[in-house]
Amino acid sequence: MADTILVPLELPDPDPLSPVLIEDLSSLSVVVLGHYDLPEQTPVSLAREQFGEAAQATLDEVAERFADAGASVRTRLVFGKDRAAAIQQVAAEEECAAELDPAPTESIGRILVPIPDTAEFDRLPKFVRVLSEDSTQRITLFHVAEGDEPRERGETIVEDARERLVADGFAPDAVDTLVAEGTEHDEEILRVAADYDAVVMYEPESRLGDRVFGTLPDRIADETGDPVIVIKRDF
Repeated sequence: MADTILVPLELPDPDPLSPVLIEDLSSLSVVVLGHYDLPEQTPVSLAREQFGEAAQATLDEVAERFADAGASVRTRLVFGKDRAAAIQQVAAEEECAAELDPAPTESIGRILVPIPDTAEFDRLPKFVRVLSEDSTQRITLFHVAEGDEPRERGETIVEDARERLVADGFAPDAVDTLVAEGTEHDEEILRVAADYDAVVMYEPESRLGDRVFGTLPDRIADETGDPVIVIKRDF
């Protein structure tokens, strides 16, 4: 069975999905989630009655594009205020192994893969390969050595990940490693991601500022224009 990826869209007027992303994700099982943001006092039942048909039609149009590319696809429509909670709930119910944080892109030549201190590498090659096209020139495995963490430990982490990708069939000269030292983990990833076309990363730990500033994947997509595939930790 193909791994399932969640593709969340903000309704009623979602940003268009890049044809490149639709084609790349077609090897997966896709769940297109439409989240319809409601004012605080608006009853969900009333919103569904007024806007449900049009919202579902919008989702169906996106789903049809995935189906035309060969993907197995289904849709979910959620009305409510809390986008993050809706994504978390649907991802769990649909057993999604990853989530797409979409951004416009015409081609994917360079992919950044931030590697945390501890990572399960079982699903990493699959989701890196999803975005790897004939035009992909470089996959960079990246680790931020924070605080007192020795640089050598970071180099070991990314080299272990590189060996896993090569063992899984990636060309050795297409995969390199990079370690940065700094106290601002997220800012270092954002700085480096600006030079890439897409990011594949593990789900970051929740932080207090996420609701105010957005999660790290959201910030990468918003600030760099890179689409981000987020691999779920608890799948």
